[in-house]
Amino acid sequence: MSRMNMGTLMTKEDHARHRRMQSLKDALRGYLFLLPWMIGIVMFVAYPLIYSFFISFHKVGVKIDGSGLKYDFVGMTNYKHAFVVDNVFPIEMFLFMREVILVVPITVIFALLISIMLNQKFKGRMLYRAVFFLPVIFASGQVLLELFNQGQGSLPLVERYNLTDVIYDVLPLTAAGTVVDLLSKFVIILWFSGVQIILFLAAFQTISKTIYEAAQIDGATPWESFWKITFPAISPFIILNLIYTLVEQSSNPFNPIISHILENTTDANTGYGYASALGWIYFAFIMLPILALVFIARRQSKKTEATR
Repeated sequence: MSRMNMGTLMTKEDHARHRRMQSLKDALRGYLFLLPWMIGIVMFVAYPLIYSFFISFHKVGVKIDGSGLKYDFVGMTNYKHAFVVDNVFPIEMFLFMREVILVVPITVIFALLISIMLNQKFKGRMLYRAVFFLPVIFASGQVLLELFNQGQGSLPLVERYNLTDVIYDVLPLTAAGTVVDLLSKFVIILWFSGVQIILFLAAFQTISKTIYEAAQIDGATPWESFWKITFPAISPFIILNLIYTLVEQSSNPFNPIISHILENTTDANTGYGYASALGWIYFAFIMLPILALVFIARRQSKKTEATR
């Protein structure tokens, strides 16, 4: 009874203060779980990042007496070299971003469709969930490269029905090249959807079954329930999966930009300084869509809180 009286006597300012304190406690609890990861980042990642950023403004070489490395400050020369002199990096960056625009949505949509099916009740559901997640465990970078070199990444129907020629006849040359490249490793791309499927399955568990029961009583069809109930509830997970897939695609073993960066580390004319500059340029291009997705997620979160 006393709690009810306290609740009724709380002013609007007290209620807002209580919500802020509760949000602060939730944030501190989350940071506590992140603490081991943050310690690892500071100990093993922070120094290499700072060092790579430092040498990206230098030309790194070996001292004449062989006693160590020498750093000649060149300012923004390495960054200018990437776009003015290097005739490979801009093209690879353009092709990669064009491929990402296709691959990332396809992977997330595929993961969403499979997770919807795996969320249904049927015999052997756990086995099928394990089958879709197994490639995440076994398909390491070298394994994927070997499978791709053996021609196991493409769809069999592409060669059987000669779809490559059909695509080049129907689509413009630039678009056809991207679609053909996508089909050539379509199976391997879908193998990258295991984590996304798990995340979507976790998202479905956050939706109360009583909501679907109430919608069914009101006469809502499964199609209407998906767009009115399921889709709004899992929209934050869609953005999360888009970010995860983008990061995953930017670091997969088929990425030609990473190969180009590694080649420049051993090039006597460029070396570690120029390779570090390429890495930071690549990082900036990847962060732009990630920041855009984070901005969209925050706006959705504010709208959700406003409607409560």
